[in-house]
Amino acid sequence: MARILVVEDEPAILKVLDYNFRQAGHEVLLAARGEEGIRLARERRPDVILLDMMLPDLMGTEVCRSLQQSEETRETPVVIVSARGDEVDRVVGFELGAVDYVVKPFSVRELMLRVQAILRRVKARTTERRVLQFGRLRIDDEAHRVWVDGAEIELTLLEFKLLLALYENRERVQTRGALLEGVWGMDVDITTRTVDTHVKRLRDKLGPAGDYVQTVRGIGYRFGGSPDLPDSHPD
Repeated sequence: MARILVVEDEPAILKVLDYNFRQAGHEVLLAARGEEGIRLARERRPDVILLDMMLPDLMGTEVCRSLQQSEETRETPVVIVSARGDEVDRVVGFELGAVDYVVKPFSVRELMLRVQAILRRVKARTTERRVLQFGRLRIDDEAHRVWVDGAEIELTLLEFKLLLALYENRERVQTRGALLEGVWGMDVDITTRTVDTHVKRLRDKLGPAGDYVQTVRGIGYRFGGSPDLPDSHPD
């Protein structure tokens, strides 16, 4: 059983999700306003949050930022459920730290399967704590924290997943398509330019350790094999 927080102002959707997730054996918390959702997230520590982008008091983007900035909620997976399905909306959602993006109207069954997949990944991550050291870079897998030369670097959940995916496959080239599927968790309807945008931002945040992430022209990216002599990545 998991604890699922649904932040949504449409009563019909609240009712449907409440019923279906409870039938599946989960505990469900409901919030019709953004501020209430933030409060419940901090007080009740849900395992996953389903978040509408259009709320009566706050935009979903503001709720996402607040969750990312709070120590209590920054690691909680957020699934955006929104009627706004354009690529730019999806990209913004992922940049704010969402782990998935579902467009209304949606299949309740599909949404539940997506949530179950997220819960499985979270459970798998918490079974074993790993602190990875690679040259100037240190990664705490369980705590989702990253340091470069001893200074902590603030990454979104998506940026952290991208870094970990590249690191765990170091010296092996990862195509943009493979990164989209692996990092975003499943096939999503956004372009591979999204990968380039996130890799650039990740490199910028990593500073001198950004050179570990190398571009393979025309194919994708790889994480360098040697922490001592990282090749400069081409622009």
